[in-house]
Amino acid sequence: MNLTPSGMSRRHFMRHMAASAATIPAIEFMNHLHAHADTVRKNQKACILMWMGGGPPTIDIWDLKPGSKNGGEFKPIKAAGTQISEHMPKTAAVFENLAVVRSMSTREADHGRGRYFMHTGYVPNPTVVHPTFGSVVSHELGSKRKELEIPSFISINGDPGSPGFLGMSNAAFVVDSNGRIRNADTDGMDSRRLNQRLSMLGVIEENFIGSKRGDAPQAHKDVYKKAIDLMTSKQMEAFKVEKEDPKMIEKYCGTGGPMGGMARNDFGRGLLMARRLVEAGVPFIEVGMGGWDLHANVFNTLKDRNLPTMDTAIGGLVSDLTDRGMIKDVVVVWMGEFGRTPRINQDVGRDHWAASWSVMIGGGGLKGGQAVGATDEDGLTCATKPYLPGDIWATACHALGIPTTTVHTSKRGRPMKIANGGTPIPELIG
Repeated sequence: MNLTPSGMSRRHFMRHMAASAATIPAIEFMNHLHAHADTVRKNQKACILMWMGGGPPTIDIWDLKPGSKNGGEFKPIKAAGTQISEHMPKTAAVFENLAVVRSMSTREADHGRGRYFMHTGYVPNPTVVHPTFGSVVSHELGSKRKELEIPSFISINGDPGSPGFLGMSNAAFVVDSNGRIRNADTDGMDSRRLNQRLSMLGVIEENFIGSKRGDAPQAHKDVYKKAIDLMTSKQMEAFKVEKEDPKMIEKYCGTGGPMGGMARNDFGRGLLMARRLVEAGVPFIEVGMGGWDLHANVFNTLKDRNLPTMDTAIGGLVSDLTDRGMIKDVVVVWMGEFGRTPRINQDVGRDHWAASWSVMIGGGGLKGGQAVGATDEDGLTCATKPYLPGDIWATACHALGIPTTTVHTSKRGRPMKIANGGTPIPELIG
């Protein structure tokens, strides 16, 4: 079980968060958003992480190998100064603001360990729980945004991991693409009952289990305060994607296509919500898209489902950020646990592969329109300098204005370098 430093499991925390914020599905945020939008865009940096749960086959998306026996069925198309998959035309059209790092080499080809490594920059260690990068940004930037009345780290359909030694005030607030609290079981509870429940729970934890739970009662109080602030905030619109112009929803989600219509594109809705949250001042939003564990039928799944969904959403986000003058302040990162094998298996699928694969990063003033690093002609090894997750997050730190020399302290007093001491990628920051 994944325990926070105060002894609470993540499930325990989220259950209380869901209970304390039970009325959020009906809450509206940010009725004063537009009055402050210019200030937000000018002064506040943010990061949107697009998390591809399951491990996407980057050899079929960002680093195609035409002519190789491992190359698969797809052809590359021009994307600014490089090439990407033919099934990503909308992303290719905005690639001047994006870049692909093609020489990731991360060793961890297990889902759990890979997710941890990519989110934190550290390999799992039984003696310490490292904070996911969203919690790092929440700690470094969110605490300075006094006008922000909603959580500074929000995960939409994601699995963001633990805040680790940075504490629960920097934990992810997890919702679905409709803005509903994940696993909430208290819909319809009125505010009087909600406050009664919170008061009773606080008394129990303070007086009966507080002495055995260390700082758990205070951590819960912080959670409750965050949820109540959320409920009473005048910021009222951010989670309500349906308030957007239908043409904007179509820009992110498309129309027609697979799965009964692209308008059901939860990933697109999540990215549209992320843009709204950035405008509200939230410094880190993670948006998850699953369905990438493609051990079989990889090409049909990509062509008919995953890539059209993803391409519409990414193209919509980047063009929208550009149109609003936000792209230089918002870092966008696309990654999964690992890549997938260059060799195609007997089920016309690709298996887990961490030796040589790709991550996409852009916006935030980084240099786009390029590929950094390379794999060999068959995609089996890195042909140039290999990069680690810490290098991606150090690059993001640079773009966000977070000093890469920052050192945090674990609960045991150990110094912990931000991004595990990674180095910003020179070609991207130039």
